[in-house]
Amino acid sequence: MHCHFRMTFTQRLEDLIRKNPMNYQQIIKQDEIQASKIFAVKVDSFSNLIDSIHKALWQDFQYRSILQYLGKGKSVQEYSLDSSSQILLFKDLVVVPNDPTIQLNMLQRWHDSPLAGHPGQEKTLKLVMRDFHWSGMTQFIRDYVSSCKQCSRNKNIHHKKFGLLKPLQIPNVPWIS
Repeated sequence: MHCHFRMTFTQRLEDLIRKNPMNYQQIIKQDEIQASKIFAVKVDSFSNLIDSIHKALWQDFQYRSILQYLGKGKSVQEYSLDSSSQILLFKDLVVVPNDPTIQLNMLQRWHDSPLAGHPGQEKTLKLVMRDFHWSGMTQFIRDYVSSCKQCSRNKNIHHKKFGLLKPLQIPNVPWIS
């Protein structure tokens, strides 16, 4: 007999809220502050993102039909509907609609926020793929991170410097190089 633990959606949502870098807050006592400047970070609520995903799913034609089908009590392969929040899940991952503004908002949370620290392509991809799903996600994240100006400015280059090009010798006989 093999037992496999699967978290419910509410447990996954609580886990997402706990792991989201935008939700970390540091409590500092007034007498511990010694710096001459204090920098503040704006922390948005994770529930706003879930609400916008929920609203956009009903506007997306592809997912609206799946939501209606699941709402009637029928089953769709690998899709499920969370009973408490009515969020569409694909293999226990939150389905994100094909809305670029929501996708950009998510990547700004998991890549651009000061608490996330621009983790790079693979780490950002793993962070987002851990809890979310949308079609074309891998390419979207790679394009986003490769176009990030801070990453291109601050990340080290991991290859040798390009050498000088050396011309090929001119062959004596045609069709031989």
